[in-house]
Amino acid sequence: MSKPAKFNREETIQKAANLYWEKGFHATSMRNLQEVIDMRPGSIYASFGSKEGLFKEALQHYATSGIVQLNQCIADNDSPIAALKQFVETAVLANRNCAPSGMCMLVKTVAELTDENADLLEQAKRSLVMVETAFAELLAQAQAQGEVDTQQTPQALARFLQVQIIGIRTYAHANSDDNTIQDFIDAIFSNPPLAK
Repeated sequence: MSKPAKFNREETIQKAANLYWEKGFHATSMRNLQEVIDMRPGSIYASFGSKEGLFKEALQHYATSGIVQLNQCIADNDSPIAALKQFVETAVLANRNCAPSGMCMLVKTVAELTDENADLLEQAKRSLVMVETAFAELLAQAQAQGEVDTQQTPQALARFLQVQIIGIRTYAHANSDDNTIQDFIDAIFSNPPLAK
């Protein structure tokens, strides 16, 4: 009979993801990780292979959590556009005070890493594409329901939305006026190309 793990892997990855999200990959030391996830370096290496291995799992956890949140917004709304708007409001405003950083962890990672960490950089980019693909699927539904004009492909609209979210989150990171931020979000969904 095998011994049960002495730690909750999912909880450990969540804690590590929040630390990496707050500090960035390079600024997160092994000592920081030890303190936050309450594991010795030997246990970290045995469980995750390396600091990089844990970071990969943290990136995956972050991206998957975003898809789960999007799916919850879809479940809460009959309209694909309403679901997308709720998702943006949650990501930018609702989670603002409890998130480790106002910026998207994936975007922060892409901005921080260089070819020296090519595999981590590629994973962050793939995760951004995964989120963009989920947006495109929802936008295709919005087009099929007549909520959005069909002049642009769902993929082009998803890229547009991704850029808007990145910009608003960056603005919100530097400014605390929730009314202005809400106005920016409203403008995404009340003007072309995401409004018919």
